[in-house]
Amino acid sequence: MTSRAETTSSGVNAPRLIVGLGNPGETYRDTRHNIGFMVLDEIARRMGAAFREEKRWSGLVAKFTGGYLLKPLTFMNDSGRAVQSVGHFYKASPAQTLVVYDDVDLPLGRLRFRTSGSAAGHNGIRSLISSLGSDEFPRLKVGIAPADGRPAGERMVGHVLGKFSAEEQPALQTVIQRAADAVLSAVDRGLETAMNVFNRQTES
Repeated sequence: MTSRAETTSSGVNAPRLIVGLGNPGETYRDTRHNIGFMVLDEIARRMGAAFREEKRWSGLVAKFTGGYLLKPLTFMNDSGRAVQSVGHFYKASPAQTLVVYDDVDLPLGRLRFRTSGSAAGHNGIRSLISSLGSDEFPRLKVGIAPADGRPAGERMVGHVLGKFSAEEQPALQTVIQRAADAVLSAVDRGLETAMNVFNRQTES
């Protein structure tokens, strides 16, 4: 397994638990709502890390030097239960837990780091805030909005649970790679450095 630095120049600013949000099962595989899973799969591939199902926590967990990757199997609306259990066991505080998930307010291809904040309508993040008792955890938002902007009403559900079109595949593959780059930068160099680099790149 590829080793990664135990510590960084930013010290405690480096995340120890990396969480990708999504829904388990073939029905939801490759849907927009599962882009957090896709990013973690790419990170695990680069690290040479293998996911193992941990039924006691209802999640898939992979170890890397200095931390852990987690894909909750609790379904999106109950993601916080798995995150809280794994974080407690491995002594990763909310501030050391970096969550990767889809954001329908960002266009496909855009990334945005945040150190805290509300759920903004995302049920997975709402569950984490409830289970962790705090919104003070970093997150990497990965844009999934269509070209014509944020969908509304019933169209929202269909969009987030739908699969990416053939036309969207090049942008999808690019943003998965860039999101993996961003997370690994946070692990190796600290969250603040990663935010400075990747927020500037994607918001220019």
